[in-house]
Amino acid sequence: MEKQIYFQSSLPRSGSTLLQNVMGQNPEFYVTPTSGVLELLYAARNQYSNAIEFKAQDEELMKAGFKQFCYQGLQGFFSGITDKPRVIDKNRGWGVSYNFAESFIEQPKMICMVRDFRGIYSSMEKKFRSAPEKAKGIVNWETGEGTTVQKRLEFFAKNMPVGLAIERLKEVIDVGIADKILFIKFEDFTLNPENEIRRVYEYLKLPYYEEHDFDNVQQITKEDDKIHGVFGDHTIRQKIEPVENDWNEILGKEISRHVVNSYEWFYDYFNY
Repeated sequence: MEKQIYFQSSLPRSGSTLLQNVMGQNPEFYVTPTSGVLELLYAARNQYSNAIEFKAQDEELMKAGFKQFCYQGLQGFFSGITDKPRVIDKNRGWGVSYNFAESFIEQPKMICMVRDFRGIYSSMEKKFRSAPEKAKGIVNWETGEGTTVQKRLEFFAKNMPVGLAIERLKEVIDVGIADKILFIKFEDFTLNPENEIRRVYEYLKLPYYEEHDFDNVQQITKEDDKIHGVFGDHTIRQKIEPVENDWNEILGKEISRHVVNSYEWFYDYFNY
């Protein structure tokens, strides 16, 4: 039986792991932690695009074969992992890869969690401060890099995971892909999770699962955060509740205003 495969492509520190585990309460869903399946497809695409063996054959025939390779590859990968009929694959690259996915899946369904950038940067700064005994590869006192909150914000804005995710989100909006994606605000999700999860089911065109328990979300996704480093915290809180907006205290009011002014496109588009 073919699986229904959906995608999640969210901003970092925006509740993507929590969303996966809520959807995983539904026994029909297999939900991934941070997934590398998209990278497998991109590696295959690179070979398909450049290998002389493909170039030497009929272009349309090879295109049809590659599309089926991608589709059946997804099906085969998840059939080897789970017997559940539905899958949500989480990778921050899916959103900007929507057109690629659309080449082998008809009307792919993608979900994207977003969050006030001030909250994202505040969360990153708090993670930085949480383990002072560990070198983060950010602060260099000899060159003056990363030595202040402002400099660390600039570092986060230019590097993974935050910088690339923001760049991809802007591209999704600029090229018109955003209309095809379901966006969920982290703030709305933590304030009224049932309402936002109902929106997910409506978007996926599936009946709502009535047994969701937002006060007791058990973590079923597993990944080794030591691999992701100090900023790769994928441990969830069991009870969903609003998170305090502490950016003025953590970043300072001036830097917080700077964030809003620097990302006017984001604050306008998502009506923050």
